Amino acid sequence: MIAAEIFEPIDHASVVDTVVGKVETMIVDGVLKDGARLPSEREMADAFGVSRPKLREALQTLEARGLVHVRHGDGTYIAELTGRAMSPAMLALYSRHGEAFYDYLEYRREQEAFATRLAAQRATAADKERLSAIREELEAAWLGQDAEAESEADFRLHRAVVDASHNTTLIHMMASVYDLTRRGIFYNHDLLRSIDDSGRKLLDQHIEIIESVLSADPVRAEEAARDHMDYVEESIRRGRELQRREQRARMRFKSGV
Repeated sequence: MIAAEIFEPIDHASVVDTVVGKVETMIVDGVLKDGARLPSEREMADAFGVSRPKLREALQTLEARGLVHVRHGDGTYIAELTGRAMSPAMLALYSRHGEAFYDYLEYRREQEAFATRLAAQRATAADKERLSAIREELEAAWLGQDAEAESEADFRLHRAVVDASHNTTLIHMMASVYDLTRRGIFYNHDLLRSIDDSGRKLLDQHIEIIESVLSADPVRAEEAARDHMDYVEESIRRGRELQRREQRARMRFKSGV
């Protein structure tokens, strides 16, 4: 759940409009992301320094604008605003036509190179603290051979770099794109590890991306992002070829040839 501390006291004459404006700005800036649960009305009212009736009125305005939705008995959530990059039918079509995966990677390569370069130029102290924490998560997951934790930290890293770009359009567009990867539409982390059994190369590349942003070196950052995406593409191609060979070998074995 979103921490109440991100909401600041309000001293504007138009209380409701100011609350609405602040929440809208946080949505645009990617601070409040799709599906995030907001704090309770009491916590938000205290954080903003407004009365609960005024806070409730602001939330009603946001709900009428389709920006939040209330789950009675559960809480208030940011609406699914960016949607998915593709419809379920198109996702299924892509999964049946593997070459589409490389178009997806080509798009990600360019966008992530752009995002990482911007992050190296724009990352704040808070952004850098977040990236340093993710580096620790990646290293701990690798040392513990925890593939699930490693995959989650990988996802969090890419999101954190894009957030550090401070380009709101990029933040929202890439959130939709990353959804495809997180749900394993094109590939999963295990397929990458079929090439790099230890996961060490992936870890080193992720650390290089983080270090390049922390050192505020945009050229190095862009190169690190491109090298990483090139490695992902090469690994997936090799992994898929190995899978095809194994499938053919099994068929020959079963046929007795």
